[in-house]
Amino acid sequence: MLKVGYIGLGLMGKSIARNILKAGFPLVVHNRSQAAVDELVQEGAQRADSPAQVAGQVDIVFTNLPDSPDVELVALGENGIFTGAHPGLIFVDNSTIRPATTRQIATRLAEKGVLALDAPVSGGDIGARNATLTIMVGGPAAALEVVRPVFNVMGKTVTHVGESGAGQIAKAANQIMVAAQMVAMAELLVFAQKAGADPQKVVQAIKSGAAQCWTLDVKPERLFAGNRQPGFKASMQAKDLNIIMETAREYGIPLPSAAVDMQLYTAMLQSGDGNLDNSAILGVLEQMANIKLDENQ
Repeated sequence: MLKVGYIGLGLMGKSIARNILKAGFPLVVHNRSQAAVDELVQEGAQRADSPAQVAGQVDIVFTNLPDSPDVELVALGENGIFTGAHPGLIFVDNSTIRPATTRQIATRLAEKGVLALDAPVSGGDIGARNATLTIMVGGPAAALEVVRPVFNVMGKTVTHVGESGAGQIAKAANQIMVAAQMVAMAELLVFAQKAGADPQKVVQAIKSGAAQCWTLDVKPERLFAGNRQPGFKASMQAKDLNIIMETAREYGIPLPSAAVDMQLYTAMLQSGDGNLDNSAILGVLEQMANIKLDENQ
């Protein structure tokens, strides 16, 4: 049985780690905040005091961290994975970070005989809890086949996109669509209400037609119930859009719609709502239109 390490037990990481543990894989965990570690240790995981300590005793080490500098620090910094790495270790990053950073980390870890997979996920906290995540993988196919039994207890769809960085490119593409859907949903809800129709009935009318999408299937019910808690934090959506725009500038790619979405999420963060769900971008549109969505109609 493969021994697995998991570093980064946030909103999604803790649920992913728990599913790995429930599937019977011996699990070593590390996190900056100890409450999540304590919780998983009570369920049968083993505690580690540093990323190096995790890496030194497992076959596969996962990370799930907020941004590129965090992954770089945990992977390559003092007492990081590089320090504890051994030949044959596989490093898997579930974070969403810059493709360029992913490639740099993979190249450095290769010096220790470590294979690296970038494997960002989509599906939010619900997908993490229910093990229905979509997993986009970049890196060596041979490493993917070793890790696949673990991926299979995390998600329902695992796609090998290509070489190192390709998983992150796919996730960035995913986030372009997610942001566009969140903003479009906010616009249609505001449009419906201000133009004089019941937004709930409008959603019912359109969500089975050409407008059907995951966002309309999942988010309106929460918004109509007055629930704007994450989910997937708006601050993380903004971070992902920043990665998208940085990568677009690097390659000279025009992304006019994503640029507008970035500005809307920036406005949301500046208003102090970054810890709300990414669907709560609705609040920015409400303010612009000078209305408030009717809840619990």
